[in-house]
Amino acid sequence: MNYLRYVKIVGTMHVSPKSREEVARTIISERPHAVAIELDRARFLAMETNVELTLKDSLRLGRRGVINYALAKVEEKLGEAFGMSPGEEMRTAIDVSRSLGIPLYLIDEDINLILAKIASAPLREKILMALEGLSVFLPRGRTELADPMEEYRWMMLEFRRRYPYLYCVLVEERNEIMARNLMAIVDSLLSAGVKKPKVVVVVGLGHKPGIERLLGRGYC
Repeated sequence: MNYLRYVKIVGTMHVSPKSREEVARTIISERPHAVAIELDRARFLAMETNVELTLKDSLRLGRRGVINYALAKVEEKLGEAFGMSPGEEMRTAIDVSRSLGIPLYLIDEDINLILAKIASAPLREKILMALEGLSVFLPRGRTELADPMEEYRWMMLEFRRRYPYLYCVLVEERNEIMARNLMAIVDSLLSAGVKKPKVVVVVGLGHKPGIERLLGRGYC
């Protein structure tokens, strides 16, 4: 079954104000039966309670905590560049779905499993990331971003080329998990008697093409 008939994916840049506006506009205009977002329970609760992991806290949690802290700081720097805190498009999806009484689903992989996989990355990729720091995520040799979406796509291609293992863990494997969860949501709506279920999904732009391919062929 082609699940794309029932699913509309909003691919966002996690640090772009335009993405936040697109999320709100899409949910309001579509009035779907369900809204799904690229979060797991732990990250959702952290966002709800505004819990921020400090460096001191991350050190107490060991290697996984340090990795999580480093990834958060990368998104924070990107947020400064684009004028929006990371995760604001997810907050918008949560707030709008609540205001409209639309059920909200968390479809991403458990963050603890993701961090465990990152900690097991090949030594070459760990060393390369340490040497490059933020440079792998930020535009090189450019003074301004004429087209942020194109810049984001370029960064994803660069990341895949430089970090094949991490790309598989952070993008491809999560695509499969999120696609399976979306299929389950659609199946549950159909089983409940909804003839033409409509699900709006909010994920990072880098996940959109892969998830669409999986939903289009109907299996993972």
